[in-house]
Amino acid sequence: MKTKYIAIAVLGFAAVSCGSKLAAVRKDALKPTIITQTLPHDTDDPSIWINPNDASKSIIVGTDKDTDGGLYAFDLEGEIIKKSIPLQRPNNVDIAYGLVLNGKKVDVAVTTERETNSIRIFSLPDLEPIDNGGIPVFEGEELRAPMGIALYTRASDHKIFAVVGRKEGPSGSYLWQYELTDAGNGKAGAKVIRKFGNYSGKKEIEAIAVDNELGTILYCDEQFGIRKYVADPAAKNDNELALFGQKDFKADNEGIAIYKKSATEGYILVSNQQANTFMVYPREGANGNPNEYPLLAEIPTSTIECDGADVTSVNLGGQFQNGLFVAMSNGMTFHYYNWDSIQQLIDAAKK
Repeated sequence: MKTKYIAIAVLGFAAVSCGSKLAAVRKDALKPTIITQTLPHDTDDPSIWINPNDASKSIIVGTDKDTDGGLYAFDLEGEIIKKSIPLQRPNNVDIAYGLVLNGKKVDVAVTTERETNSIRIFSLPDLEPIDNGGIPVFEGEELRAPMGIALYTRASDHKIFAVVGRKEGPSGSYLWQYELTDAGNGKAGAKVIRKFGNYSGKKEIEAIAVDNELGTILYCDEQFGIRKYVADPAAKNDNELALFGQKDFKADNEGIAIYKKSATEGYILVSNQQANTFMVYPREGANGNPNEYPLLAEIPTSTIECDGADVTSVNLGGQFQNGLFVAMSNGMTFHYYNWDSIQQLIDAAKK
């Protein structure tokens, strides 16, 4: 059964169990609509798959980060409905639609597998591996352990590219971009086509997000800021477009989610990890400048030390008619939020 959220007011805070300790959550923190079933090890990053035939049957795919971890699929009630084959420390995950394999379109979830220096590709919604056992990444490099991943689908030809980050790496080529390919017999492969990405050296780069419609990549250079690049490798533009949020975070800036109100407008939500809040920026930029990102709001949530998040504006029915925001929380769970409750706080902050 799904976990029920129970708030216990204690001196202005709510006490939430996280393993062997209690973590303080602000009393005004937004309460989740649903908390998922608990995973065995350590949740890290979620991604939302929209069912094209019935959006109310969409699923959340999340990582359980451990040597004996895996990908888990949850329904919109937070129930576990499928586990992948065992994976060796899967870190982040992202989803794309319509990878062409053997003449057929396949929706895919792609995750990093840190202990094998690989990415893994799974078909959706059945969560079955289609990668011949894994695809090596950062080959020839001393620093290889993959962490972050985001998928870009190019509008002109619908090719899908994976942007992969690692635990450590050099500035200028910290991120590698791979084109997902048809490896034959219904299996997927990948080939590296780009190396880019500035890095401050302060901590690491894990959280990566792609905006398909705007053709951009956003990633968190932790404890330094949020960086923006062109997503299309064919543009041959490795120049940094923007650097923002440098003074907005208590410590780590982490998971990134992009809420799309239209093809070009919406919000960028970034985890203020140690503050247990999300910082909100305008997706379209500000003052006519698509690379200017003022802080719009800070949303306190019930999540503890959130690493990863995702969001959709699609009507999923039931409690999520204007979309769903999902975020990882310590305590081995993911929290689902009705988008309306987040929008109300953003609107209030604008007044």
